[in-house]
Amino acid sequence: MNVKLFAKKMSIPEDFSKVADAKLKKLDRFFGDNADATVKLTPQKDVVTLEISVKHDSMIFRAEQTSEDKYDALDAAVDKIMRQIRKNKTRLEKRLRSTAFDVNATETNNIEEDEFNVIRRKKFFLAPMDVEEAILQMNLLGHQFFMFRDAHTDEINVVYKRADGNYAVIEPE
Repeated sequence: MNVKLFAKKMSIPEDFSKVADAKLKKLDRFFGDNADATVKLTPQKDVVTLEISVKHDSMIFRAEQTSEDKYDALDAAVDKIMRQIRKNKTRLEKRLRSTAFDVNATETNNIEEDEFNVIRRKKFFLAPMDVEEAILQMNLLGHQFFMFRDAHTDEINVVYKRADGNYAVIEPE
């Protein structure tokens, strides 16, 4: 697994880099060598927010953790990604390494799997609009997200409201 560390407004100590690399090596049994992991550290007053993103093929696993100690945040974020993988074990078995879920390789946890019950399908015309118009339309509808066709690029985008009250746009590559 290729690991990259980034920090905003702080430096990354050498020993943290080694510890992060060792912790993320735990995930090698799921992904192998062809995965890319990004660790971002952001200080905020008395705490540090650590975000881990692991990209494997077309799948992205993400965990964010805030703690007073960056090492505690790292442990919790790695554990969170491992819980995500175990919870969705049967859905992920086809996409991850064939030896990822060997009985000897992972401890057995009895985590209930949620079924994905699609209860409704909706089709609608995607009118070309800019981001501001899409946000306005989303707010008028009272939705948390809104899919639209960007008037400038003609690509399908999604705008959504973040937990912090700001807005974000998802664009295809």
